[in-house]
Amino acid sequence: MLEKYKNKIIQGNCIDVLKKMPECSIDLIFADPPYNLQLQGELWRPNQTKVDAVNDAWDKFRSFEEYDKFSQAWLNECKRVLKKDGTIWVIGSYHNVFRIGKIMQDVGLWILNDILWIKTNPMPNFKGTRFNNAHETLIWASKNKDSKYTFNYKTMKAFNDDLQLRSDWYIPICNGEERVKVNGEKAHSTQKPEALLYRIIISTSNPSDIILDPFIGSGTTGAVAKKLGRNYIGIEKEDFYIKIANERIDHVKPHSSQTLLYPLEAKKPKVPFGNLIEKEYIKAGEALYSINKKFVAKVLANGTVISDEFSGSIHSVSAKLIGKTNNNGWTFWYVERDDKLISINELRTEYRKKEITV
Repeated sequence: MLEKYKNKIIQGNCIDVLKKMPECSIDLIFADPPYNLQLQGELWRPNQTKVDAVNDAWDKFRSFEEYDKFSQAWLNECKRVLKKDGTIWVIGSYHNVFRIGKIMQDVGLWILNDILWIKTNPMPNFKGTRFNNAHETLIWASKNKDSKYTFNYKTMKAFNDDLQLRSDWYIPICNGEERVKVNGEKAHSTQKPEALLYRIIISTSNPSDIILDPFIGSGTTGAVAKKLGRNYIGIEKEDFYIKIANERIDHVKPHSSQTLLYPLEAKKPKVPFGNLIEKEYIKAGEALYSINKKFVAKVLANGTVISDEFSGSIHSVSAKLIGKTNNNGWTFWYVERDDKLISINELRTEYRKKEITV
């Protein structure tokens, strides 16, 4: 049933379209809803040129209550269509993000992070009556608190020069050639930079996942999803935006599948201690030592070890010897080779390389 939506932009009210989609079918949602900016009149620069602000009809609501009702309706449907381990990103400004965050919790979504998109080239505050508003907030949430959601942590740490990627993202606003224009004017007032979606998609989804954008606008989510080997579904009311988004996405060339792998996230095959004895990487009767040789254990043919009055697995015996409830035997025990101590974890790595075919 989802096939008729996949890699397409569906025209219509997002709530109505979402209601027709099957539940538990979407891996990742990025939502850039109306901000309800409540702009009063036009905004002019000191040099008397008009500011191209967000004053579109789709951003106007008669009251906070009307906006809240709308937000709860589309967030409820987004939660319904999310897979049990799926996540949702919602972006907003100070005008709406606090209301959105409360409603996300009210509908049962579990907030994982708030991310500050810090604009390196923000629009100035022309009136000089407030601080220069130089950021927007993204809320990242899972379907519920027990979701086993995708987060490519190791990859994003490497992405960030081997430092944990923080929750403050310095990315310029969309401009230059990336900004979609029609007749020299920007096509969409709130087009988001591709770098923002790139970071979201590579960090919290996998190739071939289905990414939904219920307010796809100028098509940034679809363009980046296609580039990164994901499937996308967009929802949009206006013909004009659908046209420019489809044209934009059609011109995107996907990266090759070989460049979309996540080798850092691959889980190493499980290797029980007994496997090393079977293949004689460690021999029955051989001694295991702690790093300072304070503790010694003998390896038995059945994969257990014995030290003084303690016997059991490499983990349980090491834990008892140091007075702990549990302990990692792989990093505790060493064998002696050529008068040098070698970690049994190194022998496990060698076993994986030689004995396991992936």
